[in-house]
Formats: sequence, structure tokens, C-alpha cells
Amino acid sequence: MNEIKTHPIQTLGYNFIDPQFLPEGVNEYHIRDIQNNGRLYKALTQPQIEALIANRNSSDNWEQVLVSENFNPSLIKNCSFYGLVRIGELLPNYREFHNLRLPVGLYNSTIISCDIGDNVCIDNVRYLSHYIIEKDVMIANVNEFETTDYSKFGNGIIKEGEDERSRTWVEVCNENGGRSILPFNGMLPGDAYMWSKYRADDALMEQFKIFTQKELDNKRGYYGKVGERTVIKNCGIIKDVWIGSDAYLKGANKIKNVTINSDAKRKSQIGEGCELVNGIVGFGCRIFYGVKAVRFVLASHSQLKYGARLINSYLGNNSTISCCEVLNSLIFPSHEQHHNNSFLCAALIMGQSNIAAGATIGSNHNSRGADGEIQAGRGFWPGLCVSLKHNSKFASFTIIAKGDFPAELNIPIPFSLISNDITNDQLVVMPAYWFMYNMYALERNAWKYKDRDRRTEKIQLIEYDYLAPDTINEIFDALHQLQQLEVNNDGVAHTTGWENTNRKTTIIKVPQSIKMFTELIQFYAVCTLAKHFEHNEFEDFESFKATLSATIKRAEWLNIGGQLMTVDEVYQLKKDVVNGTFHNWTDVHQRYRDVGAAYQSNELTHAYCSLLEILDITGSQFTAVLFNNLLAQAIATKTWMVKGIQQSRAKDYTNPYRKMVYETNAEMYKVLGNPDDNSFIQAQFKNLEIFTTNLQKIQSYC
Repeated sequence: MNEIKTHPIQTLGYNFIDPQFLPEGVNEYHIRDIQNNGRLYKALTQPQIEALIANRNSSDNWEQVLVSENFNPSLIKNCSFYGLVRIGELLPNYREFHNLRLPVGLYNSTIISCDIGDNVCIDNVRYLSHYIIEKDVMIANVNEFETTDYSKFGNGIIKEGEDERSRTWVEVCNENGGRSILPFNGMLPGDAYMWSKYRADDALMEQFKIFTQKELDNKRGYYGKVGERTVIKNCGIIKDVWIGSDAYLKGANKIKNVTINSDAKRKSQIGEGCELVNGIVGFGCRIFYGVKAVRFVLASHSQLKYGARLINSYLGNNSTISCCEVLNSLIFPSHEQHHNNSFLCAALIMGQSNIAAGATIGSNHNSRGADGEIQAGRGFWPGLCVSLKHNSKFASFTIIAKGDFPAELNIPIPFSLISNDITNDQLVVMPAYWFMYNMYALERNAWKYKDRDRRTEKIQLIEYDYLAPDTINEIFDALHQLQQLEVNNDGVAHTTGWENTNRKTTIIKVPQSIKMFTELIQFYAVCTLAKHFEHNEFEDFESFKATLSATIKRAEWLNIGGQLMTVDEVYQLKKDVVNGTFHNWTDVHQRYRDVGAAYQSNELTHAYCSLLEILDITGSQFTAVLFNNLLAQAIATKTWMVKGIQQSRAKDYTNPYRKMVYETNAEMYKVLGNPDDNSFIQAQFKNLEIFTTNLQKIQSYC
């Protein structure tokens, strides 16, 4: 039986905070007054009260309706007020936003214990309770708009008197909840990753929990907020929601226990049919057309659209998910997933990824519980109708050809194409595929991700280049494995341990891959050294070399939410969290900034160590003559890479099966664009000219 309680009408709007949680010496409005910046109001005059009554307004106690100077009672009609209501200045104007035109004032609404800012438009809000509405806000046609005294606005905290079971956890990476994290406003991908990854460090886990509890104190009585110039129309239920300025909410079914970050430069929008529960929406996000999101964090400048479902997941910055289902996943920045029939579950996807139509990544459980995981390095690209089985792990920039893969995979070679050869019953791996056959996509994606990084506050320095310390280390490991293989005259080798079956794994183009990987390591190293030479304007090789230092060996690097950090830096960060050096998440985020500031220097050391290792020389053998030759080789490498970009794109115009739908080249160019006019390719050739000029200038000093 539903328990429907009965109270005197005179108490409606009062006792927002239970007396047992009210600090001594303050009233129930003490937090509200702080939130409203201590603005002063005055009591209604008798003529104002009479004008309000004449306009069919009512109040349980007109003494509890306070107003600002220049208050105009004629702009309030057919409203019911309960509790302490404070109203700002109202002027006889109307406001317009996207053809929504509303008169300034309060109309046809029930308002309970709210602060209403200057020149607000409120019409047909059937139940508005315990909110602070800032100036110039427009709200029309909302069924229920309320805040509870224990509201957390999507943060994973608990309030006074609440049990631990009241916390909202986000169960990322694994459906069994073993990697759960507590969401908080401002949570970065690196925070989510460390929390989900280092589960065996109990002290670290406890400190993260303490830091999160500090993000919003446990006091009861916070009012919801709607920031300046926000527009809300035609929504069903908005409950325990904190909304920034300049947001736009239209036609949402339900938003509950959510923070929506928004401001004048980073406006967030939530559209028709959306339902959001227990989550954080970052700055500049767009969510529209039937989206369902539950227990989630959406980092800044990301999108959910066209019926997407995001549940128990963290989605990194500058990402888009549409038409599909994503469950129990932790996704780093720059992720794309656009198709209605793609599915991602129980996965760690480390950014710069693209999930194609029909892909089923996860939920293929083969243990006694729903506890499998997929882990994929950055650049992960499963193709059409790819089906993978838990547990599987992939190196960076793995592309997977269409197919149903029957067993768990552990692919340690980066930049590989993975295929399931059903005819010959074998797994086929082609290392260095991207560089051999798809340089256009590889280079364009790196440019695209960097160009589309809309973050205005770049706390974490995200690495978008495909040749960086993390991938270079993977290439070194790949070389070691490839060089151990027995290769036949066709350049083919076989191995085991990459797939959980008894069938063979075939690796093709092994000699070509070894040659290419070796050249790429050298290219990365020389380019990094050349950048250092140019930036510091050295005029001779000796001055340049004196600034280089080689450690005993290459540092290990980790991808921490898209930011590359050395193992030592991650260890120190965790140590400082546990030993009390850090007191909150702000301190952790400052460390990200500090690590980012040192990245260029650390990358330089890594590049130098990599060069000495791949050439098998000591620092004393790194001479001006050698460097001069290496610069020439780097120009040659860059040249074939740019030509590879052009050639891989040209295939789209020369393949007869591509051309057969066009009667003439003119028709094809109108549809696809003229390859000679491709601005990206033209930019690559221009960059090659600049690259060559710069390196030749350095050669003149060696």
C-alpha cells in the first residue's frame, strides 16, 4: 500500500531540512542564503498584495513573499506560492529564444520556497520547489521541477544521516562492479582510469573516496540551481538537478540527480525524449533525441544522440555516441560510435577509437559470471560486424576486419590488421598495416582529433600523435617478438598465445613489418630531436648534444586517460595521494598539469634513448655526421608517408568497383570531390615542404 502522508497546508514549503540535521543557531535557509549571495529583499506593500490577488495569485502567507526594488506585481498571474519565495526585478518585456517568446514574469505556476532572479520568464510550471533561478532564465511547460534536501546533483557522495548504500557508483569496465568508481563534478578520464585500475591498492581507493566526498559537503539543504540565460521548455520531470548558465533543455522526459555544466562559451543542450539519471554532464555537451543515460559521466564537449544508451559508463572528452548501446565501459577521449546496431560492454577503450556498425564488443561471457573485460589501446577500430569474446586485449591502433572471432584474443603488435580466416581456419595478423595501406586514415585521424579538441581547460595533456612514447615502446616489444619468429620465404610466420584456441596464428609480411617498425622508431626519435634543436635555436651540434641525456633504458609509459605518463610519474602520483601530500582532486589535477608541463622534456629523453637503442650505439657514437645522415633519412621517411597518404586516398578513385556507380569522372568528382582539391592532402604536402626545409637547415649546422 502506498503511504500517503497528511500535513497541515500551512507547513507546505517549510522545514526543508529535517530539524535533526539543522545546525544550532541557524534556520533552514542558511545554505540557501549563501547560494543566493546574500541578496536583499523587502516585504510586499499592501497595494502589491492586492494587485497580486486581483491577478488570481495566492499564498499561504504573503509575508513570506519577498521582492526586489522595481518589482511589478502585474507581471505575476495565476500562481500559487508556498513557503519563503523571493522574487527579483521584473520589467514589462518579453524574451525570445529560438522562436520561443515568453513575457517576463511568473504565470500559471505553483512555486514553493524558491528564489527567482531578475527578468525571469516562468509559465506553466506545475510544481517548482526549492530552486534558485538566476536572472534572464526562461522556463515553460514543465510538470515537476524540484529539489530534495539530500540532493547530490549526481555526485557520488552521501548526506548526513544516509547509509553507504545511498552512494551512486558507476560500474565501469566490468559488469560485476569490481571496478566501480564514484562520479563527481569535474571528474577527468585519468581519475576514472586510476580508480578503476589500481583496485589492489586499498589505501589509494579509500583516499579517492574521501576526495570525492569533499567535492560537495554532506550538509543537507542545498537548493537546485538554474544558471543565467538558461532556457527550459516542454520537459516532464527535473529533480535534484544543478544546471549551469546558457544551457538549453527542451522536451526531456526525465532528468534526476544530475549536474549539467554549461556556460556562455561552452553551452550544453539536452533535447527531446531524453532520460538522464544519476550522472554528470560536462561543459559543452549535447544530448538529444531519445537518449537514455543512467549512472554515467559525460566529459566535456561530447555528444549522445539518436536513441543512444549510456549506462554505468564514463565517456571521455570530444566523443560521440549515437544510435547504440554502451554499458559498463570506460572510454578515453575522442571516441566515435555512430550506428544503431553496435554494442559495447565491459570495456576499457583508451581513446581515438571508432566502433563500426554491427560490432559486438563484449557481453560474450565465457566464465561462470558476468565478469569479462575487453581492454584496447588507443586507436582501436573494430570493423563491420566484429564480434569479440571476453577477455581480450589489443595493442594500440589495432584494426579488426569483419568477422566473428571465436575465442579470446591477446594481440601485442600495434598498428595491426586482425582477420579471422574461416577458409583456412586461422587467425591472421598483419603488423604495420596502417603504414602500408592506410596512411591517409592514420594521419587524418591524428589531425582530426587534435583539431576537434574543444576543451577550453586542458588539465590533462592528451597525446594524439600515433608515434609517441607509448606506441614506440609497443613497437620495440613488437620487434622483439617478430624477430624471434621463424619466417618462411613468403614472409609468413606462425605463433601461439595470441588466441585461446589450438589453431595456428599466422603473421604475414613479417620482414616488411620489421623494416618498417625499425624505420618508424628512428623517424620518431629524429623528429623529436629535430624539434628540440629547432625550438632552442642551436647553432652547432655540440651545443645541441650537450642538452641530451640518456637514461639507462627507455622509460615505461602509461596511458592515463589519454595523457601519457611515465610509470615513475604514476607511481609518485599514487604515493602522494596515499601519504597525504594531496588533499583533494584539485591537487591530483594540478599534478596532471605538472606532468603535462614536463612531457616535452621526458619525451625528448625517451626519443634519445630510443634512437641509441634502435641503432645499437652509445651516446659517444652519436655524432654530427650520424645525425646529419639520420635527418636525411627522416626526410625520406616523411616523403613516403605523405605519398602514402595520397596513394591510399587515390584508391577510392581508381578502384573499378568504386567507379562503377559513376558514368564519368566528372560525376564522381561532384560526389566525392576532386582528389587534386583535397585540402588535407594539400596540407600534408605543404607540411612536407616545411619539414624538409627545417631539417635541411639543421643539417647545415651539423
